[in-house]
This record gives sequence, C-alpha cells and structure tokens, in this order.
Amino acid sequence: DRAGTAGWYGQETDMAKVSASSSPPSPRGERTVAAASSRVNLTAADGDLTKVSLAETGAEPGLDGDQRDTWSKKVDFLLSVIGFAVDLGNVWRFPYICHRNGGGAFLVPYFIMLIFGGIPLCYMELSLGQYHSLGPLKIWTKICPLFKGLGYAMMVVGMYTAFYYNTIIAWAVFYFFSSFTTKLPWMSCNNTWNTDNCTEFAVDTWRNESVSAATEFLVRNVYEYQNSNGLSDLGTVRWQIALCLALVFVIVYFSLWKGIHMSGKVVWVTATLPYVLLLILMIRGVTLPGAKRGILYFLTPKWETLASPSVWWDAAAQVFFSLGPGFGVLIALSSYNRFHNNTCRDAVATSLMNCLASLLSGFVIFSVLGYISVTQNREIETIAVGGPGLLFEVYAEAIASMEGATGWALIFFFMLINLGVDSTFGGLESIITSLCDEYPRVLGRHRELLVLGLVCVCYTGALVTTTNGGVLVVHLMDTFAANTSITIVVLLEVTIICWIYGTDRLSCEMREMMGNKPALPWRICWAFICPIILAITIVLGLVYYEAPTYGDYVYPGWAVGVGWGITGSSLVCIPLYAMYKIVVTPGTLQQRARRLLFMEDPADTESTDIHENGRAPPTEFGKGLAELPNSSV
Repeated sequence: DRAGTAGWYGQETDMAKVSASSSPPSPRGERTVAAASSRVNLTAADGDLTKVSLAETGAEPGLDGDQRDTWSKKVDFLLSVIGFAVDLGNVWRFPYICHRNGGGAFLVPYFIMLIFGGIPLCYMELSLGQYHSLGPLKIWTKICPLFKGLGYAMMVVGMYTAFYYNTIIAWAVFYFFSSFTTKLPWMSCNNTWNTDNCTEFAVDTWRNESVSAATEFLVRNVYEYQNSNGLSDLGTVRWQIALCLALVFVIVYFSLWKGIHMSGKVVWVTATLPYVLLLILMIRGVTLPGAKRGILYFLTPKWETLASPSVWWDAAAQVFFSLGPGFGVLIALSSYNRFHNNTCRDAVATSLMNCLASLLSGFVIFSVLGYISVTQNREIETIAVGGPGLLFEVYAEAIASMEGATGWALIFFFMLINLGVDSTFGGLESIITSLCDEYPRVLGRHRELLVLGLVCVCYTGALVTTTNGGVLVVHLMDTFAANTSITIVVLLEVTIICWIYGTDRLSCEMREMMGNKPALPWRICWAFICPIILAITIVLGLVYYEAPTYGDYVYPGWAVGVGWGITGSSLVCIPLYAMYKIVVTPGTLQQRARRLLFMEDPADTESTDIHENGRAPPTEFGKGLAELPNSSV
C-alpha cells in the first residue's frame, strides 16, 4: 500500500510538471492537475501542495480506489454533530452541577472553559477529519504514526460507553411504555413493589424516612434492586429491560447499517425534536406554582464559590464531556464532509446549540424542583440529586402530579430516548468508520455485517447492566470508563498535533479548505491554553476523587480496582502500540523516531519526492508546510 501510494503521488507530480510546462499559471498563481482522480494542486506562488476534494461529485476517492461517501446535505452533518453533543448529560448533569457550584455564578467558568477549551478543540478535530477524510484510527498514520494507539484508545472508550449508556436509554423506553395508562404506575403506593415507607406526592404526609412512590417504582420495579446483593451478587437479568435494550439497538442498527445517508436523515428527527419538546416542557414548568422559586435558585449567583478549584474542574469536565473531543466522533463525522466546508462555523454552531440545550434543561428541571419544594414544603437542596435519579425519580414524580400526567410523561421520556439514541449513533459511527478505514477490503465493503456484529457485541456487553444490581455496574462504568481516560487522550492529542505535527501545518491545511488561516487566538488556544486547561483538569480530578457510592452502598475495594483497570485498559493502548511500532520499524533508533514521529524517510531527506500524504516531509520539529522553502517542494 505504501509503495502504491508513493507511485500514485509520483504520477500526479509528473502530471503537474507537464501541466506547468504546457500552460501558463492562472491569475491566482494556481496550476491544477486536471485528472479524474486529482487530489493535488501545486501552487506556484508559495510552493504549497494542497489537497483537492471532488466537491461536485458527492464523493471522494478512498482507499483502494473506492469512493468515500459524503453527506447528502450540509445540515445532515451539522445535525449529526449536534445530536452527538447534546445528550442525556445536558438534562441531568448540567442543571445539577450548576446549582451545586454557585447557581448563575457557575456560568462564568463554564463559558470561559467553552471559549478557550471546548470550541477550539471541536474546531481542531472537525478540521483534521475533514482534511484527511479518515476516521480517528487511520488518521494517525497521517499525523504521527507512533501515537496511533490514541485511535485504539478512543475505540475502547467508545465500546465501554456503549455497554452502559444504552441501558439508561432502555430505562427511558421502559418508562415510555409504562406511561400508556390513565394512571401512571409511580403515582400511588398501592402496588406490589411498594413498602410501608412509600409516600405519595402530598405535603402533609411527608416524613424524613419517607420514600417517594417514583423512587420505589425505579428501584424496586424497574431495577428490582432488592433482589441483588451488591456487585458480588447482581441477581438475574430483568427481561423487560433487556427487551427494551434490544429495541434500542435495533433502532441504532437500522439507522447506521446503510451509512451516513441513512443516519443523516434519522437525525433530522432525533436531533431537532428534543429542542421542541424541551421548549414545551419549559413552558409547562414555568406555569407551575413555585416555579419562580426553583428558577431563582438555579440562576442566583453565589460568587464566593468561584474561589473553589472544584467549581472550575466541574466546568471544564462539563464542557469537554458534552462537546465530545477525544471520543473520535467529531473526526469520524467530519471525515465525510466536502473538502471546502467551513468547520469553524460548525464548531461554533455546535457549541451554541449545546449551551442552549443545557440552559433549557436547567429551566425545565428547576421550575419543577421549585414546584416540588412548594408543594411538599421541602428545601430544594434536599430534592435535587445528580445522575439519572434526577430524571427518573424527581422529575417523574412531579409529572405524575400534573394535570394530564400521561401526556407529559410520554413527551418527557420520548425526548430522553431521542437525546440518547443520536449520541449512540455518533459513538458507534466512530468505531465503524475506524474499522472500515483500517480494513477497507474486509470490513469496508461489508458494512451491514460489521454494524450487525458491533451491535451484537455491544448488546451482549450491556446485558450485565440489565440485572437486578445492574445500576451498580452502570454507575461504576460511568465513573471510570471515560472521565479520566478521555481527558488524558485529548491532552495527548492536542499536544502531539500542535508540537509534533505542527500548528503551522494544521493552519495551512485549514487555509487550503477554507481560504484563510485560523486567527492567532485559535493557534494560541491549541498550543498553550487547551493543554494547560486539560492538564489542570486531570490533576484536579485526581485531587477531588471520591470513591463511588450508590445510596447506602459503598463499592468494595476490589470493585474500585476493577474501575481503575477499566480506565487503564484504554490508556494502555497508547504505549503498547508505540512499542510495537518501534520494534517492527526497520532502521536505527533515530531513523525510527523520524519515521514514526515526523513521517520522514531518512533515506530520502534530500529528495524532492512528495510525501505519501500529499505534502513534502517536514524538515524541522513541528513545522508545517508554510515554513518550508520552495526549493524543498
């Protein structure tokens, strides 16, 4: 493949020479190779070698001569990215950490982290994927082959996330079908699963030992947690939840099996409908008695909290995990873009829509918390909880007391399903794209079977979370599967791209696509601010680490060890692959380093041949194409 690629580019270079000798340069100084498979332009003005996509054809040449799909419409891509970024965490995590960290004051560190960290990283990943037209695994052969293990780490994290995230969607599916009744089953305490402490939604009967009917419905009927004995005895599989989980994966399969042209149409519903439903729920929420109390609690700033480092850590974590850099999804989705698409606008639009969803969710949740507070004469801080409990216990309880409860329940849980599944689309598409790029002959030409196999593996891995004690596994995976590992992956990613691949080279590639280099503030954020923020986030995460608990259940030491093993199992891909490449690459240690870090061939250092990625090899550490003299090209 390497020899074939080199020969192909050599042929293109000869064609460029013929074209240059037989025709004068255009007014813009460009001499374009006119060939059906042309991907190289030679610019006489500055010696740039730029990549040209077949923008008018709707597809780009891929590996082995196959054409790579492109999005049918620009909006398909944008909705896919927004659908991935806006997920269940926007509804349960953002409102909770906002009220926990100073209410309106939390928006200050949140927007600072968004502007200087989230948007630049989103912009960088979208641009890399679009320029190279490769997924998050294969793209590292064009950036820094030694660190291709980062691509494998992204895939492992994606698999772990699929093992537990879809179970939460399955809970929403269970609630959705349970809502097709005139009286919601979590409204009363007259059910077989209720205990003596069960208390219906009424102020005069609420006691300290009271447990809401909604909580008992979730814990004793959905989970049937009473039939487990912790992680040492998870109990049996809840066939109802397993069936709902199967339905989720069936939806995912038929949305992904035909590629982006199918998923790009599905997200028109799954990415847009949640905003409509959130707006409807917000209008209903602000009309409830006590809604003003909850909204003021949500937005009233407590400026003294900004002095706490944990507030800034929460803000950084919320931004990075919500927008999703490091998961490989942004690279995978943008790899199907047309070459001259403006990724800067896409990054800003995605970030703004993500913020809008978070703020809408805050109003939806806290207007209802104010309603519960007034109705039950309880303080809001004793009601608000983090995680899925905020949705399936607190909000579900409030819905049950509203007029027209069945309709509001159907709207709410249908919204949760939509929020969840399009995030799953993005996560699995990242893995599918990586495998298709890496093995185009074996897997790329049999996408339907690949997607079927992947969905079956994910479903099998997720079955353990459908047991009576499966919620303990979900919480353990949510704590250890992605939080620390993804932050480290993104830190390594941005450091390698800026300091080995070269910020100047990245900027030149963006100029090829969009006509202008990114402004200096973007490059400063990539090279300095983002790595610093990520490094501090990792340190603070370790400093403020707390062993996971679920209610009164304290995870045993061996379970915490398993959790850290899950974290390490994705990160270990990075050094293992690096060691493997160093061993199998011929040459001295210095020659191997030049090949694997800078993609240089030491035997051709003085050669004028074109590098396999369509650019001359860099001659100095981290330099981009613009820094090279014309003679080297």
